[in-house]
Amino acid sequence: MKKLFVLFVAMFIVLTLAACGGSEVETYEIAMITDAGDIDDESFNQGTWEGIVAYAEENNISHRYYRPAAVSDADYIATIDLAVSAGAKVVVTPGFLFEVAIYQAQQDHPDVMFILIDGVPHAGDWDGNIGDNTVSILFAEHESGFLAGYAAVHDGYTELGYMGGMAVPAVVRFGVGFVAGALYAANEAGVAISFPNDRYTYLGDFDAKDSHKNEALAWFSLGTEIIFAAAGGAGSSVMSAAEDSGNKMIGVDVDQSSISPTVVTSAMKGLGAAVQQVLAQFYADNFPGGELLIKNASEDGVALPMDTSRFATFSQAQYDSIHGRIASGAVSVPENYTELIAFLNAIGQTTAIVEGTIHP
Repeated sequence: MKKLFVLFVAMFIVLTLAACGGSEVETYEIAMITDAGDIDDESFNQGTWEGIVAYAEENNISHRYYRPAAVSDADYIATIDLAVSAGAKVVVTPGFLFEVAIYQAQQDHPDVMFILIDGVPHAGDWDGNIGDNTVSILFAEHESGFLAGYAAVHDGYTELGYMGGMAVPAVVRFGVGFVAGALYAANEAGVAISFPNDRYTYLGDFDAKDSHKNEALAWFSLGTEIIFAAAGGAGSSVMSAAEDSGNKMIGVDVDQSSISPTVVTSAMKGLGAAVQQVLAQFYADNFPGGELLIKNASEDGVALPMDTSRFATFSQAQYDSIHGRIASGAVSVPENYTELIAFLNAIGQTTAIVEGTIHP
């Protein structure tokens, strides 16, 4: 039924163009499939799409994005099939939600190359299987989160909170790194900070909701000065709460400073740059199929946007120093709760955040 639907759509396009006098169906070599959001989500999808557009326009390559009808493996697969029927040679899918769909698509379309960001293909059993025509790109979110926490404390914030969307690996890494960076900076600066267990949570989704705004407002009323929101669209709810209460927040994935004056900085991942690198390899007949690429500080895969950050005292020199220490391995940032506790013990710091909160 799925294949018949895709065939019907393709035939409809052909007949429509023929009726209008067109002799050829317009094709698009590079396709991006969005996940739950759209390309203007000011976050993950937008950052990826802007990288694709920049590369495609510079090299005069046709490109298009597709938005599935619903958030499901079946809809993702059907949309990928549609993109392939419209001429896609390489398909980019941003987000872990595509893991099962890409596992199937890489088998259904062996001549099409797939770039899966923030995920590894699997059949629903979490047993990763990256096909020869697929490359998976992951980011060192813990390092990006660390930079954000470190900068916030050195900039004078002592009452912190973390709101993640869902407890998926990338969001967990952001949170662990944020806690580690904040406490590392507190130890370095000799200041006391407050990061209690009830100021670290996963919202349960990535959607903008009044309930998320209300929770952020409650935190601010209790004295929280700044919240790091690694929560996709739910981040806008935290921004709204910060605006209403006169407090601050930290954005995620891309530079979100233009969205709200409450955004002090953003824990960025080099989404656009990573996609452009792999697209360049594809068009140079050197596609890294079957590989898992991890973009970290040593490859400029994670960063803070210092040019647009609204720091009061945290300087470029301080940023360059800590970024360099992470990139060189002089500071090894923890990725999970066990590593976090060992890291904090090594620097003589403690936290009230417990394992069930870090990863429920």
